[in-house]
Amino acid sequence: MKKIDLGLPSYEDSIFSTEEQRQEAKLEKVMKIPIDEIHAFKNHPFHVRQDEEMQKLIDSVHENGILIPVLVRPDKDGNGYEMISGHRRKFALEFNGVKEIDAIVRDLDDDQATIIMVDSNIQRENILPTERGFAYRMKLEAMKHQGKRVDLTSAQLGPKLPKHSVDQLAEESGESRNQVKRYIRLTYLVKPLRDMVDGIHEDGFTIALNPAYELSFLTTKEQNELVHVIENTLATPSLAQSQEMKRKSQEGILSPDIMMDMLLAEKPNQKEKLSFRMEEINKYFPRSYTPNQKKELIIKLLGEWQKKKEKAQIR
Repeated sequence: MKKIDLGLPSYEDSIFSTEEQRQEAKLEKVMKIPIDEIHAFKNHPFHVRQDEEMQKLIDSVHENGILIPVLVRPDKDGNGYEMISGHRRKFALEFNGVKEIDAIVRDLDDDQATIIMVDSNIQRENILPTERGFAYRMKLEAMKHQGKRVDLTSAQLGPKLPKHSVDQLAEESGESRNQVKRYIRLTYLVKPLRDMVDGIHEDGFTIALNPAYELSFLTTKEQNELVHVIENTLATPSLAQSQEMKRKSQEGILSPDIMMDMLLAEKPNQKEKLSFRMEEINKYFPRSYTPNQKKELIIKLLGEWQKKKEKAQIR
């Protein structure tokens, strides 16, 4: 029997066409976007630094371009695009004078965008401790917004943290639950103390993660006072001293004088040390000198004095 063609698509054609259209709608295409239409992710915790690692990326981009497109989302205010993943690649292209970038445009809500942004950066090498802390904090808040439980984990943490989200975040990041909390607490430090934890303080002062965790419970006023005490004593608190400062802060009796006395005291595991207050020697230096510059000059002058003494002995 002859098949009559009514001009209608067959059932098979209809299914194939619908599925093809569905896959086409899902397919993300790489687009060329002007770099100046892309702005950084709001409160992006990972700083783009002009270091050796970045120089390698700049050289690679100069030779080969970018091998992986960046990920952006349309700006909700209509001002171009917001970068989700690819801040360093964008910097490398701009450094090389390139005006356009290969990008995937994806519609994402704030929480989806935050989680992808953190996950795409957190496994990089050379991430500073406070960068990790801000990233964990941002991702945790996004996970909470997505409907996770909001049970309290610890009264010490200040803001309420979702119990299941903390566990999930710890598992995804390969950290212990307590380590995730320690990193998040770094975000409650004032910037000079954060710089000391990151090892980028302009005067070279450094503080380890565990003492920094304890210091994060000091009030903002107390933390700023501690910064001045550190600059005056050229010493940073040990873990035991940080824990003691936290206890005195909670008792409401922590003062700059107490901090000064603690930092000038000899630590149990430390060799004999010469300590003095900066006001005792400030008159010998220009006012513009930082504590670290004063320290370097003292060491330099002592070295020159030692050389003169050795020459005199030879004569």
